[in-house]
Amino acid sequence: MTRRARVLAGRDSRAATNELLAGLQRGGFAPRALGGFIADATLRSWREARKRPRAVVEATAVHVAVGALAGRRGLPWIVTSWLMAVTHFGMLEGRRDLGAANVLTVARGALPAAGHRLGSPATVALALATDFADGKLARGTASVTRFGAQGDFLADTALWTWFVLRHERSAAWRVATFAAWAAPVLGVTAVSFARGGMVDLPRSRWFRPAAAVEVLIGGRVLWRWWASRRVSGHLIRRA
Repeated sequence: MTRRARVLAGRDSRAATNELLAGLQRGGFAPRALGGFIADATLRSWREARKRPRAVVEATAVHVAVGALAGRRGLPWIVTSWLMAVTHFGMLEGRRDLGAANVLTVARGALPAAGHRLGSPATVALALATDFADGKLARGTASVTRFGAQGDFLADTALWTWFVLRHERSAAWRVATFAAWAAPVLGVTAVSFARGGMVDLPRSRWFRPAAAVEVLIGGRVLWRWWASRRVSGHLIRRA
């Protein structure tokens, strides 16, 4: 077995990803190299998912539940979200299941599929609640994983980008959302491919612009909802 084969078959998901990216770079990003990259990445994802049938069942159950609420309209998002989850189970590393924290993260990533049924206030409330709870659960139960750390940011990126594009008319809020989530993801991805190895997203405990934007957008939506309820109640009482 070659060194590359050993790395791709090993438990270290970061080493495997680095090997895949390095091979793509060595191949000059030519069609043959790209094809090999996709084939090897798909094979590794399949192997890692097969090692974790319980995690597959958990992720599937979450998406079936959200999909039942979403209906046919949300099916494309459900399928995409499910594929994103099950193809990254190597990042669970030593775990064989998702765990409660990662279940919440996966559920948040699937939420936009049911946004048209839940409505803006409920979607925002669930997003904020799960984002707060998954980190607390992971740290409190000593179950922090790379899957959770990376998945948390990607779930937020997908959900808040979708929400702002769909529900927010303000160009300023759209730009702020892109700068807080999509831009860092795209930047890290581009640099990782260019360097032939994974680059971590810079994160600070004290400086977290994405968290600030999330709270501001969520608070704005919930405030509008509460204010409209007050006005409606006042009009009903006057009538």
